[in-house]
Amino acid sequence: MIERFLSQTQFSSEEDYRQHLHFLIPENFNFAYDVMDEWAKEKPFKVALLWTNEQGEELRFTFQDIKEKTDRIAAYLTQLGIGHDDKVMLILKRHYQWWLTMLALHKIGAVAIPATHMLTKHDIIYRNQRASVKAIICAGEPYILQQIQEAMPESPTVKALVSIGPIVPEGFHDWHKECAEAPAFVRPEHVNSNEDTMLMYFTSGTSGEPKMVAHDYLYALGHLTTGVFWHNLHEDSIHLTVADTGWGKAVWGKLYGQWFAGATVFVYDHEKFSADKIMRQMEKYHVTSFCAPPTIYRFMIREDFSQYDLSALKYCTTAGEALEPAVYKEFFDLTGIRLMEGFGQTETTMTLGTFPWMTPKPGSMGKPNTQYDIRLIKQDGTPCEDGEKGEICVFVGEQKPLGLFKGYYRDEELTQQTWHDGLYHTGDLAWRDEDGYYWFVGRADDVIKSSGYRIGPFEVESALMTHPAVVECAVTGVPDEIRGMVVKATVVLAADWKSKANDSLTKELQAHVKHETAPYKYPRIIEYVDELPKTISGKIRRVEIREKDNKK
Repeated sequence: MIERFLSQTQFSSEEDYRQHLHFLIPENFNFAYDVMDEWAKEKPFKVALLWTNEQGEELRFTFQDIKEKTDRIAAYLTQLGIGHDDKVMLILKRHYQWWLTMLALHKIGAVAIPATHMLTKHDIIYRNQRASVKAIICAGEPYILQQIQEAMPESPTVKALVSIGPIVPEGFHDWHKECAEAPAFVRPEHVNSNEDTMLMYFTSGTSGEPKMVAHDYLYALGHLTTGVFWHNLHEDSIHLTVADTGWGKAVWGKLYGQWFAGATVFVYDHEKFSADKIMRQMEKYHVTSFCAPPTIYRFMIREDFSQYDLSALKYCTTAGEALEPAVYKEFFDLTGIRLMEGFGQTETTMTLGTFPWMTPKPGSMGKPNTQYDIRLIKQDGTPCEDGEKGEICVFVGEQKPLGLFKGYYRDEELTQQTWHDGLYHTGDLAWRDEDGYYWFVGRADDVIKSSGYRIGPFEVESALMTHPAVVECAVTGVPDEIRGMVVKATVVLAADWKSKANDSLTKELQAHVKHETAPYKYPRIIEYVDELPKTISGKIRRVEIREKDNKK
């Protein structure tokens, strides 16, 4: 399959990859037709999607199954009046219908807007109005249905509501019943061009209202490197990525790149994360490849690995937030598997990564993915030397790099704020070592300036996380008359340490940080909390901590 899209498909070294990665870009590329339907011809009985849930239900979809079902769903959506460039919001959790509906939308040229099931009425209204959403397809569960129904009076563009059940209230179409009655699918004469919008994500909104990130049809092709090279997948792989389908990580790890490789995408449909339950599923279904944010690995290494048979597991990757070296080491000691870190944003595919031919450096994001021209830029606009901190930027020449977003939908001003002078500015800070590896510092807005030093929150958080008392932490700056700002750590303690949350433990943690990193970075203030403020996608909202401190 991948031979159709790359001039060379095997790489033996970083140099080989950098020199010879070259995409063969078709006209009017459409992932549903050009990848999934082609797999249905080549490997019709190969299992593409293996889905199970907490109740023990299990479904296996071959590539042929997926072609037939997505054709029928596409016909059904057409009957509902959904067509080219119509915006359709999907609130489907980890239910298997998400994969089928995503592909069906691609087949008719409509725009998919995946969304989390935790949206409130306000969130839904905001998205409906900003994107002119025409239809919502959702899980038929009380909370989701209530929020959608309450949002409708202020959502004039929405013309169709569809429930996949189990509840199908009045005013909603019945997905299962009506799909079964849909006529034979007739492929539209012209579905899309490469430049058309295929997918839109609302960012998680760590500060301000969420932004609408628009991607074209080549975005899917940009993820070929994610699945085939970073995840190191092949046709015999069974891959699990832990991610909610409402966020970009789902298409990073559960859809495009994995099916370029012909791998089986494994889905565990669950409500609340449990390291034990996830590991039991990995054991039962012989998962060979696993990807999750560092938080998941932090919970996993607290389990007794002797109670699980994970012998099928061969390759593990991580992204979504920076990986603490202590977590890397503990996981390696337990499994013998090296965590291969990657970095990217909702606006991009993987821009930096640790590939199979590289030796990982614990805590490093790796090196630039060759499909992007990565620049590290100082505040004055000049390039960084090795060891200097700067902003990760993507050079945009005459042609937009494969996988980079089109812009923020209906917000040209915001697009120009981040994309100007030939560069897309990620807002993420890093430094590069003498071997070309990048090391995360923090978001530009999160950097703490104290007594002339620029301190990245992640540097302090990494040091704190090596102490056994700390489960989670967030480091921010607090205004100080003498130093400008001082470092504050907001800490969630392990259960057996909570009774010790006193001045003695604070001094112990401060001394620990001084030992683990440069002493000037230690947190002069430590606050103990039961949980950290987070977005609905699980990202820590340091801005909320800062706002709370500024009001004191």
